[in-house]
Amino acid sequence: MVHAFIFPGQGSQTVGMGRELAAAFPVARAVFEEVDDALGARLSRLMFEGPAEELMLTENAQPALMAASLAVLRVLEQEGGLRLADRVAVVAGHSLGEYSALAAAGAFDIAAAARLLRLRGQAMQRAVPAGEGAMAALLGIDLAEASAICEAAAEGPRGREVVQPANDNGGGQVVISGQREAVERAIEVAKARGVKRAMKLPVSAPFHCALMAPAADAMAEALAHALIQPPVVPLIANVSAAKVTDPSEIRDLLVRQVTGTVRWRESVLAMVAMGVDSFIELGVGRVLSGLVRRIAPAEAAVAAAGTPGEIEALLKLF
Repeated sequence: MVHAFIFPGQGSQTVGMGRELAAAFPVARAVFEEVDDALGARLSRLMFEGPAEELMLTENAQPALMAASLAVLRVLEQEGGLRLADRVAVVAGHSLGEYSALAAAGAFDIAAAARLLRLRGQAMQRAVPAGEGAMAALLGIDLAEASAICEAAAEGPRGREVVQPANDNGGGQVVISGQREAVERAIEVAKARGVKRAMKLPVSAPFHCALMAPAADAMAEALAHALIQPPVVPLIANVSAAKVTDPSEIRDLLVRQVTGTVRWRESVLAMVAMGVDSFIELGVGRVLSGLVRRIAPAEAAVAAAGTPGEIEALLKLF
């Protein structure tokens, strides 16, 4: 089989994440300790014990999810003798998961990824004052339909406002993002056009839209000083849905990703076109596994590993 490792994004975090791994495997504990040291904070305690409202903060959730994913990878390497470059054809991650994918493939070290994600979370949260932005999920439509709805909703009483597709998740699910009033108009337009379901999401900021430009600027400055090595396997980038290995191109794509659409549906289809027939989600939850099943139900096997039991089952595939 041709394997892809995929890495979850924000929303998958949950109190207790990584706790079983840390208890069972010293190599997993070492990852959490490395992230704690890099951030100068006990993020692992927050992951294991909560409180949930603090873990949900963007600046905490993003490095926490990366840490959980990389802990799983390190266990696979040590317990199963897995070498990513030998057994995996490509990596990809959803939004912040792109940093996890790059760390897994050796483009970043874990400490650097943690610091970049802490900064990314802080910058994204600061970019738009609380209450001024919103996101909504539109179900039962494709990206072209969602784009048309956003275009129709962008014109408001005070002129043109920001609302655009943020995540093309596949399976008829598109998330839109922008100014609160424009997103609310888009929901009404969607309902008027017979969209199956349109609902606001409980998020703290309007991610992956033009309002995130200040955060993109902050990441451009941080990434300009970050050491990025060529990954040992290609990354399928969120904003291009295409393979990339060149560090300078990776740097540019990570900046563009802050304001750009996460093209997850196209990314999965690109991997299938490359011959991938096995998608393995590393870390917390099964969100991406579910999306892959809806995007390519006949083309690929799907597995997820985030607990000791799931890792044991996964190692039987290799």
